[in-house]
Amino acid sequence: MIEIRLHGRGGQGAVTSAELLATAAIQQGKYAQAFPNFGPERRGAPVMAFIRIDDHPIRNRHMIHNPDLVLVLDPSILRLVDVTSGLKEDGILVTNSKHNADELREELGLSFKMGTVNANLIAIEELGLPITNTTMLGSLLKANEVIALDALIEPLNKRFGRIAEKNINALKRAFRETEIS
Repeated sequence: MIEIRLHGRGGQGAVTSAELLATAAIQQGKYAQAFPNFGPERRGAPVMAFIRIDDHPIRNRHMIHNPDLVLVLDPSILRLVDVTSGLKEDGILVTNSKHNADELREELGLSFKMGTVNANLIAIEELGLPITNTTMLGSLLKANEVIALDALIEPLNKRFGRIAEKNINALKRAFRETEIS
C-alpha cells in the first residue's frame, strides 16, 4: 500500500487532487481512498488531504500518520507546517518551489529525497491561473508512478470539461519538468 499526504491551502484543490488520483487508481483496477482533513473551512487556510492506493482491499480507515509521499501544493506551507512529520525514512517530499531540492534542504534542514517543480509558473503559463493541483499531480507521478500518468486523462476530462486540456497539459509538463534528487 502507498499512503500519500497532500498539503495546500483552502481553494487550491488539494482535496480535488486526492479525489482525482483515487478515481484514476480505481479505474486502473486498484483500490483507493481519498479523504480531507481541515479545520474551519476558509479559503487560504492550510488543509491536508490523504490518499491510500493498493492492489488489495483497504481496511484502514484512520488518518495517515506515516506517509510514503508528501505533496506540497503551496511553497509557503513549507515554512508554516512541518510537512515532513511522520514521513517514512525512505519517503519522498514533492514540492512546488522555484528553488531546487538542495537549496530547500539547506534552508529548511531537510534530508529526504525530494521532487521539485515550479508549479506556479507552469500553472500560470498553461492555465492562466496559479492553481497548482493538477500540475502537482504530474510531479507526484514523476516521483512515484503509483498509477500511469495517462490514467488521469479521463478523470480530468470528466472533472474539468472544456478546460480539461489545459489541466492535462499542465499535468504532463510538470511530469517532464520535475527534478528528483
